[in-house]
Amino acid sequence: MKTIGRRQFLGGSLGAATMIAASSSKRAVSPNDKVTLGVMGIGGRGTRLTERLAARSDVTIAYLCDVDGSRFERAVEVVDSTSGDNPKLVKDFRRILDDRQVDALIIATPNQWHALGTIMACQAGKDVYVEKPASNNVWEGRKMVEAARKYERVVQVGMQCRSAPYFGKAVKYLRSGKLGDIRLVRVLNMIQDREKPRGPEQHPPKSLDWDFWCGPARKRPYSPGRWWMNFWDYSSGKITDDAVHQIDLARSLIDRPYPETVSHAGGIFAYHDGREIPDTQFVTHGYPGGLTLILQGTLWAHYMKKTAHSIRDSNQFPDWQFNSTKIEVFGTNGMMIFGRHGGGWLVYDAEGKLAASHYGRQSTDEHLENFIECVRTRKKPNADIEEGHRSALLCHLGNISYRAGNRKLRFDPKTETFANDEEANRYLKHKYRSQWPLPDEV
Repeated sequence: MKTIGRRQFLGGSLGAATMIAASSSKRAVSPNDKVTLGVMGIGGRGTRLTERLAARSDVTIAYLCDVDGSRFERAVEVVDSTSGDNPKLVKDFRRILDDRQVDALIIATPNQWHALGTIMACQAGKDVYVEKPASNNVWEGRKMVEAARKYERVVQVGMQCRSAPYFGKAVKYLRSGKLGDIRLVRVLNMIQDREKPRGPEQHPPKSLDWDFWCGPARKRPYSPGRWWMNFWDYSSGKITDDAVHQIDLARSLIDRPYPETVSHAGGIFAYHDGREIPDTQFVTHGYPGGLTLILQGTLWAHYMKKTAHSIRDSNQFPDWQFNSTKIEVFGTNGMMIFGRHGGGWLVYDAEGKLAASHYGRQSTDEHLENFIECVRTRKKPNADIEEGHRSALLCHLGNISYRAGNRKLRFDPKTETFANDEEANRYLKHKYRSQWPLPDEV
């Protein structure tokens, strides 16, 4: 393994986020060129994406970026053992954006960095693969779409099930009309909460630039752990961290972009540990024509399980009764049960007999393949930022209903605001720190 000492660690300036002109870094990628990438955020997910991308013969990993220097050793070893690339190690992602040879930025940071990282990359002429959820609030999601369109960038969101062949077959089945009129969609996200309560405040480790880590979000005192996933400054909770996969799939299956109404029931009932984000969420989205989409989310039902990894890439179905991340689509002539991340799907007719079925497979590699292909062809990717924004938006609407007192809200899709509801509208956007502003005009 090549050691970090042999690499160049480029420390970053913590000054104001200078927006970079798009023309400064654009370059065409010919069919024979390798696609040159920088990876921003090399925690668990970022390193896994790096490993998959480094294994591709048509990709070069030119940069690894993280504000925590302790993470580089593992990521460097992954790249070394997979491709032999010699990436530069940087703390400040703007060093990647300044490099005219970089084609695209992979963003696998905590949520508070998704929007600004994407917008700045688009302005610098880079394509973007940003992990889900696309955004941390409704307003910034729309700005991400605007940036992608203005600078003609490919922006793929890490909702990888959209690239799974079994998902495409499920969409085709539903479009055939065999289920009749679809009236109800039920989405489950009943998972285990693994985040420990926020501990005592302390000095951050020397390897971590905590101020840079907080970025656009309010800077809270440091304490170790992933407690930040339970606070609005940095996260929107498991509804966006996990359920957004099912929400995106459900929204695609029913082919409806926006709801008319949203209402939330639930709250903090199980974990009284200082968290801000609910541990129990029941969100109802009402669509024109009487269609209802219901999300049922809990963090305390430990007997509910995600689809086992041994099933995700095999000709097996999960135990649907205790599957914690399934989707149920109810039509007048039958119902479909769909499992994300390789769970497959089944259809039962009006008599309760099995009418159709399809095993699933995981699709991260297919999703990355689609992104790299679109970098070359300039086509829209399978999980284009507009789709990522609309799916995250459904999650954000549920959270806003909760924060506004578990009230039913009426949503205007043309303005992406709530009609005559000042209280609800103030949750559409966060307050950003002056050194990392998100621009009104991208």
